[in-house]
Amino acid sequence: MLTRDFLQKADCKTAFGIIDEALLLTAEQRSASLQNTLSRRPDNSPVWIFGYGSLMWNPIFEADKVSPATLMGWHRAFCLRLTAGRGTATQPGRMLALKEGGQTTGLAFRLPEEKLHEELELLWKREMLTGCYIPTWTELRLEEDEKVTALAFVMDPQHPFFEADTRSQIIAPLIACASGPLGTNAQYLFALEQELNNYGMHDECMVELVKHVRQLLQARSAINRHPFDGSPLAL
Repeated sequence: MLTRDFLQKADCKTAFGIIDEALLLTAEQRSASLQNTLSRRPDNSPVWIFGYGSLMWNPIFEADKVSPATLMGWHRAFCLRLTAGRGTATQPGRMLALKEGGQTTGLAFRLPEEKLHEELELLWKREMLTGCYIPTWTELRLEEDEKVTALAFVMDPQHPFFEADTRSQIIAPLIACASGPLGTNAQYLFALEQELNNYGMHDECMVELVKHVRQLLQARSAINRHPFDGSPLAL
């Protein structure tokens, strides 16, 4: 699992697998992206981060409050081609992003103001390796209908890793097969399923996909247990 210590020490060019250097953001580019995002901060209220994928179960950054939250106008989609971390260029998987339309339930993390830049720099190193996301200021609805301003990482549809086709029959075989230095793509999917269940959250896009990936993994496991021995079938 990705840890804070690993991320702090990681060399972005090698730690997550082989990444095309033409797509890899430099430390200076990540810093500029962060500063640009903060310059558009709508108000002086506390900064919240919206977690809808691995940030839910493994945020790494420090937060002084965590709350279930709903984001309107965006929905989860496995629309990001995954060639590092839990996939490779030769066996790519799919990673989550947010696409316009619908709504998403997840977790909101409030960052302590005194550690804001330190925690955001770590978050940018994790999420903005290739600039595939657009850090976007949004409004979240917390429990008891409280509304807060939060940063959400949404998909950049102009990025080379954007994949428009997110049908289960297309992406399930990719997720079932992909793996990389951080583990398998399927582990990511099942961890998300578990975390959503822990909070009583339901996401329709997950149901068919999880079922399809499990079926593929079970079929592969059965083949491995009983490999074809090459003997002719009895007539």
